[in-house]
Amino acid sequence: MPIFMDRHFLEGTSAADVAQAHRMDLDIQDKYGVKFLTYWFDQRRGTAFCLVDAPDAETAQCVHREAHGFVAGEIVEVALSAVEAFLGRIHDPEPAPGQSSAQVDPGHRAILFTDIVGSTAMTSRLGDRIATEMVRAHDSIVRRCLSQNSGREVKHTGDGIMAAFAATTAAVECAMAIQREFERYNGGNTEPIHIRIGLDCGEPVEDSNDLFGSTVQLAARLCAAASSDQILVSENIFREYGAADLFGHATRRRLKGFSKPVLAFRCDWANAGVN
Repeated sequence: MPIFMDRHFLEGTSAADVAQAHRMDLDIQDKYGVKFLTYWFDQRRGTAFCLVDAPDAETAQCVHREAHGFVAGEIVEVALSAVEAFLGRIHDPEPAPGQSSAQVDPGHRAILFTDIVGSTAMTSRLGDRIATEMVRAHDSIVRRCLSQNSGREVKHTGDGIMAAFAATTAAVECAMAIQREFERYNGGNTEPIHIRIGLDCGEPVEDSNDLFGSTVQLAARLCAAASSDQILVSENIFREYGAADLFGHATRRRLKGFSKPVLAFRCDWANAGVN
């Protein structure tokens, strides 16, 4: 059966209420031949997201309607592999030792893209073998920084990496760490690697027919628009990170796939933490 993720607007609802609603879905799911796998709840934003194995979207909605009346505002078909890559799980989490229930994950994620600047020209100039080694060096640096900043690799793009973070602060810190690591790498190598990075954040289902669709698209476009050794972040990242002095330069940019100019902020990573 297809897998669906839905989005509920539940402003003013508590985590306990949402947990109870999930249990009520589980109680009657067999009646409709569906299986509710897990859920995420963002109390601050008043949104909940359910992952369900169902014959179709309407059947999943029928369970919600009968169980508790919290019908989803949006529902999209998803791949389990993508859900696990972005969100880290596809089943209800186990409680931590000493806790009676697991901590509720809000499902909000920051998405980061890296891209090697001039990778095509690099391959033409150095040849496939050396260019492949350069990509491997990029991958090693980025993956080490992801590991150190609680990032999750979603996929390799050929000349870059897409990653997801549960915390916006961790995503920004990771982006800055990546650029610093390449600065160090380039200082000791005759063949430098210059990269650009783009960041946005959002919810798994947000006015789109794809998981993190608009968030992924904007992060990718910001990465493509960034200059060499630059980090560009969205207005969402700027507001959530809460350090205006780190993002001192903002411009409105026309990006492919976006009808209106997008406000992009340049991260001053080279001077971050410098007194």
